[in-house]
Amino acid sequence: MRTPWRATVLGSQVAELLRRPGRSAATGVSLLIAAFVVFGAVTAQQIIGATVVDTFRGTPEAVSVVVTPGDEEELGEDRLRVIRGTPGVTEAVGRIEGGAPLGGSAVERYLTLSADPGSGALAEVRLVEGTYPSGPDRLAVNTEAARDFGLAPGSSLVLLQPDTDGESTRRVEVEVSGIVRSTATDDAEPTGYAPGPALRELLGVSGYSRIDIGAGTASAASGDGAPLAERIRQAVPGAQVRSGDAVRDEEARAAVAEARDTLELVSVFLAVAVGAAVLVATSTFRIVFTRRVRQLALLRTIGATPRRLAAALVAEGAAVGLLAGTIGVLAAWACGQLVPPVADRLGHDLTAPAQLPPAEAVLTVLGTGLLAVLAVLAPSLSAARVSPLEALRSAASDEDGRATGIGRTLLGLLCAAGAALLARQQYGGLPEPGDGDYDRFAALTAVVLSGGLAFLALIALGPLLVRPVLSALAVPLRRAGAAGRLAVAGVGGAPRRAASVSVVVALGVCLVGSTLTCLASLEAYARYRQAVETPADFQLYPRDSDTLDRDLAADLARRPELAGVTAFRRAEVVEGTRTATISDLDLGTVRSGTGLTARTGSLDRLGPGRVVVDAEAAHDLDVRAGDRVTLTFEGRPVQLTVAATLPGAGPYGGEFFVTAADLTRMGADPAPTTVTADAAEDGAQGRIRAQRAITGTLTGPERGEGRVIAEDTAAEDTASDDLRTTATMAVLVLGLTVLVAVAGVATTASLTVVERKREFGLLRALGLGGAAVHRMVTVECALHGALGGLLGLALGVPYSWLVVRVAEASAPFTVPVGQLSAVFTALVLVTAAAGTVPALRASRTSPTVAVARSD
Repeated sequence: MRTPWRATVLGSQVAELLRRPGRSAATGVSLLIAAFVVFGAVTAQQIIGATVVDTFRGTPEAVSVVVTPGDEEELGEDRLRVIRGTPGVTEAVGRIEGGAPLGGSAVERYLTLSADPGSGALAEVRLVEGTYPSGPDRLAVNTEAARDFGLAPGSSLVLLQPDTDGESTRRVEVEVSGIVRSTATDDAEPTGYAPGPALRELLGVSGYSRIDIGAGTASAASGDGAPLAERIRQAVPGAQVRSGDAVRDEEARAAVAEARDTLELVSVFLAVAVGAAVLVATSTFRIVFTRRVRQLALLRTIGATPRRLAAALVAEGAAVGLLAGTIGVLAAWACGQLVPPVADRLGHDLTAPAQLPPAEAVLTVLGTGLLAVLAVLAPSLSAARVSPLEALRSAASDEDGRATGIGRTLLGLLCAAGAALLARQQYGGLPEPGDGDYDRFAALTAVVLSGGLAFLALIALGPLLVRPVLSALAVPLRRAGAAGRLAVAGVGGAPRRAASVSVVVALGVCLVGSTLTCLASLEAYARYRQAVETPADFQLYPRDSDTLDRDLAADLARRPELAGVTAFRRAEVVEGTRTATISDLDLGTVRSGTGLTARTGSLDRLGPGRVVVDAEAAHDLDVRAGDRVTLTFEGRPVQLTVAATLPGAGPYGGEFFVTAADLTRMGADPAPTTVTADAAEDGAQGRIRAQRAITGTLTGPERGEGRVIAEDTAAEDTASDDLRTTATMAVLVLGLTVLVAVAGVATTASLTVVERKREFGLLRALGLGGAAVHRMVTVECALHGALGGLLGLALGVPYSWLVVRVAEASAPFTVPVGQLSAVFTALVLVTAAAGTVPALRASRTSPTVAVARSD
């Protein structure tokens, strides 16, 4: 006689799973979210890859074959004629990539030059205005060059080309015949275009860097591409010949790889969300198994061994994980299919992936099942050791008034000691500004390891920390009425459960808070670097002589197109055996002066007999504010007191900064060596007018040619934007950890409501209204968020300081109090909202449940 499947240990667990699917769904929510975000990242990569491939434009589609020079011979005009005469070739164009500085302006400008036919199937540009050049000394420029240099059809340009002797420069004047727009996706620099022969003559080169060949549609349809490539190899031996498809695929892969760099960074943070899901799932499985302790004890009574019982529980967890993974993958794929049409309505062109990637989908589902096994392993082993006597009890709890065991406490203390030891070791070896021998990668690795040990200690010691932290939070709640006092008692009465939920919240808050703090500190340092490296739009310094005209600054200041004109001097001094640069630049006149800060002392203390020292010089001399230094100028030593030291390099390469009177007293020439100025108006037109004003001032009859370098701050702004964009994406992805934690709060609250029906019924019987019960459960959920927020910030802020000091010693540590407060407040509100549905169920508990038998 066969044994019914329900009579087996595994069968009984499956029957319980089918009888109460709500509990299984609760255990799978966090795993479903993990599967969703992981496969969502895969889908995002698919969308980005498909969009880039679909929209990227490089080599024109009409190019069938691409020829590049080999090791021996260049591609000259003779080889181009041979290629054009090869059977099957309908069109062939030579391409050149070069560039030249532009004359006619005191400001240095550079124009990239590219050969293009301007029309036809192989053209990479299309005409916007004017005509495409058809003769010598004529160029078409792209819209970027027209905007940055103020050009239009009919304008003239002066190209500075090296003369035949290689030492002098010849001036070549060209006319702008038209404005074009490039069809290449990555072409964004100011560029001039002309047909190949004209550009070869203009640049003085004899060969082409590449020849693009069109075979025509008829040849392509007949599959004649491979024979054509072979004929070209025979016609131009030694040259490299590739198909146009191969070149386009290579260009598209490079573009996709560049676009996916950010997603690869995001993938690192996804591991954190997955780890949070495992923690939440572990806690949920423990609660569910505790609820079923009587059933498990009955199985032990009828002969089930702990091993078979644990195996059945692990199999149950694996089934839940596989089901959650499947649903998560399908949900992520469905959302991915909805992204392109939604983006299209918002004005963005995205391409949906062609098909679901089977390998990634299967791996995600199997990985979720493995995560479920890892999550259920510890709770199942603990539950399988239940005593058969537990079958006589009406209910059970895993709390029993105990916070944690001795072994867990010892493990937590060991982890905390290891974290403190590693942190102290890195703190003792922190670099000083200017220290170039510090191994930052090894130090950051040690800090991350210390943080990991600290979090493990938090997991182990969390039950011990719940009640002390809760006692501080309970002061205002106890005054809020019976609901607040009962909520504090409910959370404090189950410290292990509260800790298991709050620790996941703490992980998310710790990572999000650390990211925001590090971002604030690095942005402050970026502002300092911008003030140092690009303190003005334009910098004027002499070409041949050591000083500038004394009236130059005054003449520039009278131009309405310019603002913030500043003149200062730089000179060479000797300190000990080293040579350094000293300057009388007024640090208060530097643009973004609020970004200039002092590491020691104060910049306001700079006065007669005092000096400000940059970080590297201060590190080499081992000085700080209040110390004395001796500088020698032209053989005369001068003693100065350090008023302040900078956290990094000084503006314009200066290492020592003194007052103008002190520099004159040291014997420096009173004429300025550098003049700086800003454009009076923002934008490209404002800079063009400023360039023309400087050029007009420098090229007057009383001054000859000077030299001006325009410090373009756009690059710095882009770097700052990139930092902010990357950090924002990191915060959003790390926010998934908080989402998993919130799901854990909701799941725990739901299971707790089921477990505490008799308690809620008794409270209702004693006169507590349904609204008060609703408030009590909601406040309990909010307390989980508050506990996690406090623990996360307490762990994250100190490690943020250590990370900032290790990564960049010159960066000022900045705590974004407003942002962290907003994160904490939002977290408490969201966790409170997560308990809304469980609180509603609890509020509807009938008082008669107090006398009913628990199921």
